Parts: sequence; structure tokens; C-alpha cells
Amino acid sequence: MHRPIPPASRFAASRFTLSVLLLAALLPAVAVSGEPRSESKVFGGLTASAGREYGDLAAVNGGIRIERDARVRSAETVNGGILVEEGAEVGRAETVNGGIRIAGRVRLGSAETVNGGIHLDAGSHATGKLRTVNGGIRIGTGSRVDGNVATINGGIRLEGAEVHGLLRTVNGDLRLERGSRAGGIEVEAANRGWWSWGGEKLPTVVVGPEAEVRGPMVFRREVRLYVHASARIGEVRGATVRRFEGEQPPE
Repeated sequence: MHRPIPPASRFAASRFTLSVLLLAALLPAVAVSGEPRSESKVFGGLTASAGREYGDLAAVNGGIRIERDARVRSAETVNGGILVEEGAEVGRAETVNGGIRIAGRVRLGSAETVNGGIHLDAGSHATGKLRTVNGGIRIGTGSRVDGNVATINGGIRLEGAEVHGLLRTVNGDLRLERGSRAGGIEVEAANRGWWSWGGEKLPTVVVGPEAEVRGPMVFRREVRLYVHASARIGEVRGATVRRFEGEQPPE
């Protein structure tokens, strides 16, 4: 059984050790003989130049840009986005307040953010997971993610992409467009409070034309589930399947 997505506070604390990042950013750039150069900065952004190889890039107040065909072991920032240009290779991309944009033909390990979305363009490959708390995730045509794709307050959209792991959300919509593939789907129960009583929006899950969900679809809260007549799915728990034809489900 898969564990539920943890609360945002626990997720942020477990993955973003800000004290370590701050200490790293206060140190000068280090280049050990025979190893790629690492760079850090407290104020301002960092850039990995096209075609060059780097170790760890760490910023506090600034974004990180990884230019075409550069190779970077890790890119981490607190307040800023991360942009990875076409053909680059990044082991890990993490931020707290900012989005992560991955261009086409990129090889990526994992990408995580707290307040921001993640966009993986066409033809890229992530060997690990994509995860955010407050933001959506989009994966472009022909891209592949080997790990899980998870968000709490945001949607997930596969545009002809393949995810070997699970698609997981709490308060977002899920959409598998034509020809998309996923290993399974989980929609977790929302944490209800007095402030949200009576105003909760039901997530919509769409498995589109010729799409496939290989494993179980598990719903621990009420959703609207639409599955195209040509789509292939496995076991469904906690929701009623509504079949549709055409490119879009009924509104």
C-alpha cells in the first residue's frame, strides 16, 4: 500500500534543509582538482554556461539558469525559479519559492518545489520523481518520468507523455491526453477544516483517447472520473467510471 502524500509542512521540512543551503551559499565556489566546479551565492542568480560541466549550484535569493547542453550535478535555491535549457543534464533541481521549467531533450534526475509549478517539455527524461506542493505539473509529448509525479494543490497534465510511477494529488485535476501512459493514480483525502466547509471543489480525472493507466486508480475522496471509450484502465477503487467519446469529456 502506498503512503498518503504528507502535509505541506512536513514535505517542505523533509526535502529542503534551508540551514544547509544557507551555509553552502555563504562559502565561496569550490573546484577540487579533477572534479566539476561548484558555485554558490546568497544574493543574485547563477548560470551554468552552455556545454560546460558543474558540480552543485546553490543560491538563496535568485534563480538558476542551466544553458543548452550543460551538465550539472544539482541546482538548489530558496527564492527563485530554475530554468533548464534544451539538451542539458541535471541530477537534481530543487527550489522552495519558484517554478521549475525543463526544456526539451533534457536528462533529469528529480525536480521538487514547494510554491511553484513544474513543466517538462517534449522529449525529456526524468529518472526520478517530480513533486510540488502548491503548483501544477505538465509533462510534454514524448517525455518520460520513471518515478512518481505528485502535487497537493495543483493539477497534473500528461500531453502524450509516459509516467512509470503514480500520479498523485489531493486538490487538483488529473488529465491524461491522447496516448498518455501512467503506472497508476491516487487521489488522497483532503484535510477538511471549518474554513473549507461547503466550498470544496471536486477534482476531475480524465483518461483520454488511447491513454492507458496500467495499475489501480485509487480515490480516497469524491471525484469526477471520465474515461474515453478507447482508453485502457485497470482496477478502480472509490469512484464511478463515466465513459465518453470524442476528444473532450462532457463538462
